Amino acid sequence: MSDKKLTILGIAAVVAVLWAVIQARVSNRPRSEADRPVYLIQGLDPADIDTIVMGKAEDAVTLKRDKNGFVVASKDNYPAKTSEINSLVSKCLEIKTSEFITDNPANHEDLEVTEEKARNVIKLMTPEPNSTVLAGVVVGKTEELGQGTYVRLLTSDPALSNRVYVTPNVPWFGTGATSYIEQELISAKREDIESVTVSSPNGQYVLKKAEGGDEAVLENVPAGKTFKSSDGQSVFTALTSLRFDDVRKKPADLKFEKQYVCKLKDSTVYTLDIAQKDDKTYVTCKAEFTDTTPVVKGSDVETPEELKAKEAKLLARDKAAKFTADHQAWVFEIAGWTAKSLTKELADLVEDEKKPKQEDAAEDPNAVTPIQPAAPQTKDPNTAAPVQPAAPQTADPNAAPSGS
Repeated sequence: MSDKKLTILGIAAVVAVLWAVIQARVSNRPRSEADRPVYLIQGLDPADIDTIVMGKAEDAVTLKRDKNGFVVASKDNYPAKTSEINSLVSKCLEIKTSEFITDNPANHEDLEVTEEKARNVIKLMTPEPNSTVLAGVVVGKTEELGQGTYVRLLTSDPALSNRVYVTPNVPWFGTGATSYIEQELISAKREDIESVTVSSPNGQYVLKKAEGGDEAVLENVPAGKTFKSSDGQSVFTALTSLRFDDVRKKPADLKFEKQYVCKLKDSTVYTLDIAQKDDKTYVTCKAEFTDTTPVVKGSDVETPEELKAKEAKLLARDKAAKFTADHQAWVFEIAGWTAKSLTKELADLVEDEKKPKQEDAAEDPNAVTPIQPAAPQTKDPNTAAPVQPAAPQTADPNAAPSGS
């Protein structure tokens, strides 16, 4: 056999060995199930979701379907924010995997995709009493030599729930109950506020918008006092962005002894009853549309401005009614800095009137007249001793009058 043929056979043998090694390695490692990113959760209809569980163990937040929306179970079934629920479900459905890692449960703890060690756990479940997991996501740790994150699929099928993948972009999930609640309670425009009335066991005062401007002024300023405008403005604008920190059903152990009433230009009146206990402030709230004039259809010659005014009135009336229906059964905990603006007393808004200095001195019976300095003594230029002023002359009683 020629040297050329031997060389060719040698090369072929080396190639065969290399191919066998490659095949062995490929067969013994997990393989990506697709050559392009695929969705982790597939074929799920969001309408089938009855319950969403976020988080782990005692920190888990449960969101339950109620009528056309969801409620937060741990907050006495307070309504959840629809946009946040939609965002949560969309984030789960939009997770794409770039590589399959393992389906061996023994590897789960090391990848931190067990429910105990995971960063996030989201379960989308069927209705009770036989609730099962429709789909879910367990978010583990970041890949050691890459920029991806390990994720595990949750389903009612144990085999599928063992699968761990890498996703290049894991979404952020809110974990607290308030992440899924609309915390803004009232948002009134400053220019729409007409007056604010604050009442407490110590009395009542009224702030009104100054004529020709948006600044607040105090009605009936006490004699000898002046209005502290900066403090008054914080009270007047307290409802331009009123948020709450927590919410629950109305308890029986709170005494609502204070009140904050805000009237808007469109005749909407917000009333907040306020209770304070253990350094915390709680409010109940309602809205009323005080313009009871009926809205009737006018003639065909109504101007666009008249039609717009009627429409605005109907919208404001409906908004007030809905606000009361949605909030009257609840008590809201308000942050301390916000509570100060809702509960300031009249004494906090006034200070002693400043008087001119001369007037103060004239009216003070205890004022001491300042001592005038003595006139300096003059010296005789011809002597070192000071010249003493001459003694006054005494008139001679027997002397004749001058000029007699």
